[in-house]
Amino acid sequence: MRIGKIISGRRTPLHVGLSAGYGLRYSKYQRRRTMENYLETFMKNVVSNIPNLIAALLIFLISVYVGRLLGNIIWRVLAARKAPEGVTHLLTQFTRWTFIVFGAIAALQRFFDVTAFLAGLGLVGFTVGFALQDVMKNFAAGIILLLQQPFQVGEAIGVKDFDGTVLGIHLRTTEMKTFDGRIVTLPNADLLANPIVNYTRADRRRVEIPVRISYQADPEIARQAALEAIQMVPGMVNDPEPVVGFSTFDDSALKLNAYFWIDTSKTSPLIAKDDALKRMKSALEQKGIEIPFPTRTVYMRSPS
Repeated sequence: MRIGKIISGRRTPLHVGLSAGYGLRYSKYQRRRTMENYLETFMKNVVSNIPNLIAALLIFLISVYVGRLLGNIIWRVLAARKAPEGVTHLLTQFTRWTFIVFGAIAALQRFFDVTAFLAGLGLVGFTVGFALQDVMKNFAAGIILLLQQPFQVGEAIGVKDFDGTVLGIHLRTTEMKTFDGRIVTLPNADLLANPIVNYTRADRRRVEIPVRISYQADPEIARQAALEAIQMVPGMVNDPEPVVGFSTFDDSALKLNAYFWIDTSKTSPLIAKDDALKRMKSALEQKGIEIPFPTRTVYMRSPS
């Protein structure tokens, strides 16, 4: 009886061992139950989200396919237009990755709200875009110029106060060499905002030459002589026909203008004008028609 009380009142090593063993088994049981509950919940979530998983996967795969398809189309179009290889590669990769990124965002939208993420991304994009607005404006203009191709490398163009030959078309700028030998770099946004004259693509150009003759000369003889002279210019075309007509009474001469068209594949306006001036001077001199210098008649009166 005394021994039983002692045993029941004291925690003997045997009692401690039994309690520890029971606690260990209970802890393992609890962990197993927790894991089973977690796996059960996880599988339920997986099964319930199978439609979303399939939809997200399809959205992402379609975006990848469309991005690659459009990228290949852009590559072929720009290659056919002989765009710079670096520009072609950049636009192709930009198109592909744009569709991939938007496809990934649309796929994630199936599981959680990405509005906050997009709002933050938009704020960052707005800040960067505002800081680089001039660069982005020229970049966009460069893409438009490459797609529309109002001019190509090697063609003669006129834009703003510059006339010359295009040396290179880049994403941000266009480089040209003026007819007087200057190298000019123009922002693409300026090119897109101003009229562009393409001299190379014009198969015909009109040349205008003003001529002054003496008041003592016969106007009809002078007109006919000038007309015959410009008809001898190499590269001159008869359609439209050349025209020589009087325009005004100048201070010391009659002023006439000669107009004729040339084939730009055979000559240039500068060469044609030079040749026409020499021929017209010779023709007028042969007819005895004077090309007067500016003169002023001064009448002197003595005081009465």
